[in-house]
Amino acid sequence: MTGDQIAILVILALAMAAFLSGRLRHDMVAMGALIACVAAGLVPSEEAFSGFGHPAVITVACVLVLSRGLQTSGAVDVLARTVLPDSAGRTLSLAALTGLGAALSGFMNNVGAMALLMPVALQLARRLDMTPGRMLMPLAFGTILGGMTTLIGTPPNLIVSGFRASAGGGGGSFSMFDFAPVGLAVALAGLAFIVTVGWRLVPVTRAAAGEAFEVGSYLTEVRVEEKGKADGMNLHQIEAELDKADAQIVGLVRGGLRVSAPRGNRRVQGGDVLVLEADVEGIAEALSKLDLKLEEQVKARDEELEKKERVREKEARREEDEQRRREIDEAASLGDVALEPEPEPVEPESPQESETDADKSEASEGSAESDAREVRRDTEAEEVVLRELVVRPESPLVGRSARDLALRSRFGVNLLGVSRNGRRSTSRLRTLQLQSGDLLLMQGPADVLAEFAAETGCVPLAERELRIPDKRKALLAAGILGLSILATVIGLLPAAVSFAAGVLASMLLRTVPLRSVYTAVDWPVVVLLAALIPVAGAMEATGTAELIATFLVGTLAQGHPVAALAMVLVVTMFLSDVMNNAATAAVMCPIAIGIAATLGVNPDAFLMSVAIGASCAFLTPIGHQNNTLILGPGGFGFGDYWRLGLPLELIVAAVAVPTLLLVWPL
Repeated sequence: MTGDQIAILVILALAMAAFLSGRLRHDMVAMGALIACVAAGLVPSEEAFSGFGHPAVITVACVLVLSRGLQTSGAVDVLARTVLPDSAGRTLSLAALTGLGAALSGFMNNVGAMALLMPVALQLARRLDMTPGRMLMPLAFGTILGGMTTLIGTPPNLIVSGFRASAGGGGGSFSMFDFAPVGLAVALAGLAFIVTVGWRLVPVTRAAAGEAFEVGSYLTEVRVEEKGKADGMNLHQIEAELDKADAQIVGLVRGGLRVSAPRGNRRVQGGDVLVLEADVEGIAEALSKLDLKLEEQVKARDEELEKKERVREKEARREEDEQRRREIDEAASLGDVALEPEPEPVEPESPQESETDADKSEASEGSAESDAREVRRDTEAEEVVLRELVVRPESPLVGRSARDLALRSRFGVNLLGVSRNGRRSTSRLRTLQLQSGDLLLMQGPADVLAEFAAETGCVPLAERELRIPDKRKALLAAGILGLSILATVIGLLPAAVSFAAGVLASMLLRTVPLRSVYTAVDWPVVVLLAALIPVAGAMEATGTAELIATFLVGTLAQGHPVAALAMVLVVTMFLSDVMNNAATAAVMCPIAIGIAATLGVNPDAFLMSVAIGASCAFLTPIGHQNNTLILGPGGFGFGDYWRLGLPLELIVAAVAVPTLLLVWPL
């Protein structure tokens, strides 16, 4: 054993101990290992940060951004409502939920898929009279299983693909669906076990107190669109749809007249305004289910169109005047001035009248310029967000309505809803007099809302993810992701370039809010990957990976390729349970390649075993972020995961090894 091999083993051992202790963040440990390797001369200083340009790192970051686009546009919400049954029993509901989670995880970040479906899982748990944990743990494990089916489903797959490309041999990186044969077989077997038997093994726990943030229902107004789904329905039919969204109709406005208790057989028509009482999620679901539009958004849209039309008319008149002047100038230059009619004599105007007309002309021009500036500002404005603000007792909003305050014209914000401690109001939203303690659902640019809160003495609530679905953006977001995947599958572009192009398209088309492009990236994961890639390269360059592989093959596997393959899978699964799955993949890939080289067998089977094992972290809450997400809402303890996780990992191993041998023969 050389000095370099001893040094890299010591650094790896210290890094593994730090990973397992959990006292430092994974990215800090990885960066520390990289700096130690540079200091020991194991990694050239000029190559220390080459990992940040690695295709796997770029692809991971881009997939996270595209996933945010699916989330913020409401595309996944629409899909969930379409796929999930409304009145099915436990088994069918669990199958639909975990199946949807697995399918989504194949094409977007599995943490994002879990975060999107968590509220749906909690709603299903309430409807089916189940503890939240018995719905959340199957969903978490289902999304983890689904991530192993495609190249972009989970970071370990991208890392494995990168190592295959860098290992040489002419194989290149794995393609989008090379992971599908084995990953799909393992995922289907795991999901079948979870849905039929596994969910019963989840401990019956009570969710942690305070995990939900209840603010009560908002009173809001929505407009029925012409030829929309609700146009022509009666109120009984609409209320049946709204019941599923925990929303109810408390009034109807037609032609400016409000009916506080409309009869159920009354038919609504395009242009009617429904007054709803619902929470934010209920409002979003109602809008999506019935093709409704928020009244304040419709008014803002109409005002914007009128403003642009005024600007166009004034610009057209200005162009006509300039054209007329040019014609007169041309005629004068040709000596045809005499052909112009002489102006008729007019009575001299008084100075006062002249000044008034001049003022009007100047005001008109100023108004045109102002309108043009507002249109340009609106066009270039940053993406709007939703925020919840509490009205303080000393706020100037108390006792005044949205109409009195001219919120849209004065502040550039919309009032979408008011929540008032369960007390119902009979006033229209725009005429409702605000009171101390009211909770306002506001819409506008983030910095404008911050200024509004400061100026009016309102207190912003803790920020949470609030979104109103947008069908156009949802279709665009899904289309961009689909085209990026297609370009990768047919070999038109490398994965990193294809998904980077998708991110650029998302930014241009605003399917991802510009302010969210960089916040959507999980930077600790990016740093972790970028730092460990050079460290893994040092393991290979110093011969350490081959040394470990020789020891494992000779001592544990006794030279048997199938036993070595199973051993790599089990060791990877164990490490993934106690340390980050991306770090596990980065550490195990060079070892797997070394074992294959020692045995003289196909390295693809061993790399695939690393991909499967790194994605199967079911024993602890720290093995995968999805496991961590459900720790509080599910009311779980550290030792609650193994009851479902251990038999699931045994099933994964039993299915994965023979499938690997069949699809990737040694």
